[in-house]
Amino acid sequence: MNRKRIYLLTLITLVLAGCSSGMKPTMILPQETETPVPDAQLAITPFPTRPAYAPGELVDYVAQTGDTLPGLAARFNTTEAEIRAANPIIPQDATTMPPGMPMSMPIYYRALWGTPFQILPDAVFINGPDVVSFNTAVFINQHPGWLQWYNAWAFNGTRSAAEIVDYIAINYSISPRILLALLEYQAGAFSQSYISKTDEYNVLGLESTYWTGVYLQLSYAANILNDGYYRWREGSLIEFELQDGTLVRPDPWQNAATVALQYFFAQTLDVPNFQRAIGEDGFIATYDRLFGDPWTAAPHIEGSLRQPEMQLPYINDVGWAYTGGPHTGWGSMAPYAALDFAPPSEVTGCYPTSLSATAVAAGVVVRDGEGVLVLDLDGDGDERTGWVVLYLHIAESGRVSVGTVVETGDPLGYPSCEGGHSTGTHIHIARKYNGEWITADGTIPFVLSGWEPIRGDEAYDGYLVKDDYIVIASENPDNRSVIPVAESDD
Repeated sequence: MNRKRIYLLTLITLVLAGCSSGMKPTMILPQETETPVPDAQLAITPFPTRPAYAPGELVDYVAQTGDTLPGLAARFNTTEAEIRAANPIIPQDATTMPPGMPMSMPIYYRALWGTPFQILPDAVFINGPDVVSFNTAVFINQHPGWLQWYNAWAFNGTRSAAEIVDYIAINYSISPRILLALLEYQAGAFSQSYISKTDEYNVLGLESTYWTGVYLQLSYAANILNDGYYRWREGSLIEFELQDGTLVRPDPWQNAATVALQYFFAQTLDVPNFQRAIGEDGFIATYDRLFGDPWTAAPHIEGSLRQPEMQLPYINDVGWAYTGGPHTGWGSMAPYAALDFAPPSEVTGCYPTSLSATAVAAGVVVRDGEGVLVLDLDGDGDERTGWVVLYLHIAESGRVSVGTVVETGDPLGYPSCEGGHSTGTHIHIARKYNGEWITADGTIPFVLSGWEPIRGDEAYDGYLVKDDYIVIASENPDNRSVIPVAESDD
């Protein structure tokens, strides 16, 4: 596949709120006159290296899907104020940058920057619009290999490979194509007719005595991939180590999906195989062979994204407790997309309650499961498109059924301990937009009835803030964790 490298960018004037493109984003690479460092030990074409930029030097950058000023500032080792000074077109209330917008980035050099080669775009990494028409079971059945006949015990039953892949894809919100390509790249899922029990044990190369077999290895991999993706997105993942202790600092021009894959392969492959996996002849060659060119996908996050108005997930005529500040949306790592709320009770632990969780906005219920209810706000019936709110720990008894259309404040079901890990009755809620988890305290904060979350030092810590009120998140709530009851209009 011909991947065009563009070494000089002609800047064009674009309106901030309206730029988007379905084409592969321009990659700003070093000038052709720069000589890459040869490596005779690897049969891999070396990538161009970055120069040692002068402090604060302005470099060209083209905004990518989901870019935010805090994330860009961290990646380029600069500040939001300096970025704004160099790009006065950016409004003060900017959230996401429009994909394709030319920017001037003040850069402060860090040594050991990694390859500028982008593996694939963010839009094909997440379980979003790009895979709406994709059918995992049909794809597996059309391709020979051991995955076609594979089945195993997973989530309370014997499941086919397609059921396992789809379950992980929908819950972690990672494209099933990414998961299938990983199974092929790491374990020959479609190119080998047989897999031994020994090879199946750590099928993706994640050495573990617990996370074994296709289901748990894929779950573990999805957790790691999301951690890399969203930490790069927000600017908290700047470096990681390879298996020999080599430090890698992803190139500031990189996109989140590429860094997520680099981060995953750093934990599963030795250095030579890591270098191959992240290059043109590595994972992307496998993906291309299975699914075609990923760079035809349209960006899934537009510029200036805003959350629609949302209300607290209960009727605020009695004080509920804020029991969990920003923490994982699904899994155990980033993204910190979720918040927790618990109804009032005289007892602790898992107890029944007559107080219902309610719809934060109007929508339609599109999925349920063990403790799960998903509310689709755009009403198209597909949680991979538009704004979606995940509710977790909703009791099966009394839960509204899939297909139910609700208005803001309508009851959805009762808080419980069902689904996932829970030490007490509560609800866990998180947002997605076009399949991408939206960090609860990021540039598009999870504002509910005017209450805005602030992250603490650790997962689940933090605050809710509204006007002069501050509510402290606590798993053992007291009066400081109770959200004030709304004042009556009477």
